[in-house]
Amino acid sequence: MSGIGFGTWSWGNQLVWGYRPERDDLQLQATFRQALASGLNLIDTADSYGTGAWTGRSESLLGECIAALPATRRSELVVATKLAPFPWRLGRRGFDRAFEASRRRLRGHLHRVQLHWSTARYAPWQEVALLDGLADRVLEEDVLELGVSNVGPRRLQSMHRHLLDRGVPLRSVQVQFSLLSPQSSGEDTLLAFCRAVGIEVLAYSPLAFGILCQPPGAKPHAETALRRRIETRLLPASEPLRFELQRIALSRKVSQTQVALNWCRAHGATPIPGLRRPSQARDVAAALTWQMTGEERVQLDRLRAACTRRMPENPFLSD
Repeated sequence: MSGIGFGTWSWGNQLVWGYRPERDDLQLQATFRQALASGLNLIDTADSYGTGAWTGRSESLLGECIAALPATRRSELVVATKLAPFPWRLGRRGFDRAFEASRRRLRGHLHRVQLHWSTARYAPWQEVALLDGLADRVLEEDVLELGVSNVGPRRLQSMHRHLLDRGVPLRSVQVQFSLLSPQSSGEDTLLAFCRAVGIEVLAYSPLAFGILCQPPGAKPHAETALRRRIETRLLPASEPLRFELQRIALSRKVSQTQVALNWCRAHGATPIPGLRRPSQARDVAAALTWQMTGEERVQLDRLRAACTRRMPENPFLSD
């Protein structure tokens, strides 16, 4: 079974998550400490996390938290950031300034660098050069590992071959994967390929913005308008699915959150749910104490396939 990490997209994001520093920063620091105390050592962030004046805030907050740890504890963490391939970041050296800025915000604590998304839909010629630039960083020992994000099986296989030719293993791929994620024809192919060659699949948004944690009968109540719109679409459509999540949770005396995360793990993915409160960290880590049966997984698979509405697809996802 795969492990569990956690994500920090909400740290600094006002648009989707309603971030307010005066209210949230101390709680986020407590959440970080609880996550580590609970055994969650894989932490995901990105240079584009944070909205408006708070761009880069996620990395900055995370860097402050890590710097407060003893050196021995810091060495046990896998800190992974993603660099955004904006159109102005061109060529093999296109990520140089962004990489150094991320490393500064993270106080030098960076284990894995990741290409945030494919440029296939707007600048396909840009992608290989940027990927080579990140591979250079691994070969020059500026960072230990390299990963990618938001790519489908065909492009992933191409990237894997290209990096192998350079002597750089592709460590991970991030994709949106949950009981409510868009279900593409390439999903099974990607999971099977990653199993075969040893690439870790990191499942982002594994709780579908928290919708999978809500019991049957729940009504939209998210803090931000964007999330309330998604809840309005998905809560009614996912009612049978969430009823089964609740049934499994009650029978096991666990939370719906844990059931949804262990569905991801049962498919070979490592979920990286976003954390904002210490109680969430404790609940998420508790999912590591049990495993889903094959019968439970199959039943949830069936209800997933029957669900008529899904989470929005990432617009930069390539095939």
